[in-house]
Amino acid sequence: MEAAARELLPPPVYDFFAGGADDENTLRDNVSAFDRLRLVPRVLCGAGRPDLPTPPVGAMPVVLAPTAFHRLAHEDGERATARAASAAGVVMVVSMAATVAVEEVLDAHRGVDPDAPAPWFQLYPQPDKAFMERLVKRVEAAGCGAFVLSVDSPVFGHRRRDVRNGFLDLPEGLHCENLRDPDTGAVRTIAFDPRSGWDCVRRLRETTPLPLWLKGIAHPDDARLAVRHGAAGIVVSNHGGRQLDGMPAAIDLLPSIVDAVGGRIPVLMDGGVRRGTDVVKALALGATAVGVGRPVLWGLATAGEAGVTRMLDLLRAEISRALALCGVARPSDLTRSVLCG
Repeated sequence: MEAAARELLPPPVYDFFAGGADDENTLRDNVSAFDRLRLVPRVLCGAGRPDLPTPPVGAMPVVLAPTAFHRLAHEDGERATARAASAAGVVMVVSMAATVAVEEVLDAHRGVDPDAPAPWFQLYPQPDKAFMERLVKRVEAAGCGAFVLSVDSPVFGHRRRDVRNGFLDLPEGLHCENLRDPDTGAVRTIAFDPRSGWDCVRRLRETTPLPLWLKGIAHPDDARLAVRHGAAGIVVSNHGGRQLDGMPAAIDLLPSIVDAVGGRIPVLMDGGVRRGTDVVKALALGATAVGVGRPVLWGLATAGEAGVTRMLDLLRAEISRALALCGVARPSDLTRSVLCG
C-alpha cells in the first residue's frame, strides 16, 4: 500500500507523511526493531480460533493513531477514515490537526455504526489555556470518548524532507478545522507550549470528565508520574520518529514502561507497526493494543475509505493468524515467553 500511495501522492505530500526528524534514525529503527524480535510458538495448545475484541479499544487490539491532514491523502479526509474505523469497530484518534472538523468526523462515524467505539481526540498542550478549554468542551459536545494528550512536543521537530520541499504550510483550501474560531471563522496555527508541565494534566482532568490518556511516554519515571496524576492510560511513542531523532524504537521502550506501570493502567504503543506479527510482539511485551499511523494514510491515499478498510482487514487477518500459530486464544493471553531476540 505504501508503494501504491507513493505513486499517487505528490512527492512533497508523500515525504510529509513518510518522513521523520533529522537523519531519520529513529524512524527507521521503529520498523527494524520489530524484525529483531522473533516469535517462539507453543504447539498442541487447543486454543481454537482466536478471539480479538480488546476493551477499551474495540474489535481488535488496534487503534488508528492520530495523524494530521488526511485530506492531503484523499478528498474525503478524516470522514473516510472515521467510516472505516466505525465499520471495523476500532477506535480512531482524531488529530487536533485534522482537515475535517471534529463534528463532521463524528457524524461520519455514527453514520456507519452508532454502536461502534466512539473516536478519541488528540490534543497538544496549548499556551492559550482558554482556547484549549473551549476546544475540550467542543470535543465533548461532539461526542468523543476520550482525550489523548501528546506530551512529547514542547517544540516542533526538525524534518529535513519538509524543509527541502518547502512544505511548510497546507495548500490553499485546506485548514486545521479544529482550530477554527467559531465566531470569526479565523483558523489558528498549531502552537506548542514549551512551558507545559504536569499541571497541564491536572488542569485537563479538572476541565473534562472524559478519560485522559498521555501519548509520548518514553521514560519509566514519566510512566509512574502519569499513573500518579490520574492518567486513564498511556501511549508509549516517539511520535513516529518525527520529533527527537536518536530515541530508541518504540517497541524497545515498551517493556520498561509496562514494568513501571505494573498493570495499574493500560499501556498502548505506536511507531513502526506494519504487520499483524508486529502487533502480536507488542502485545507479548505487555501492550494492551497498538496504534497504527502511516498505514492508515497509505490506505487512504490508495482508495479512500475502502483503502483504510482493506488495511484493517489485512491487519485483522494477520493478527488472528499469528495468534493461532502461536497457540494463543486471545490477545490478553500473550506473554513475553513467546518472544526471543
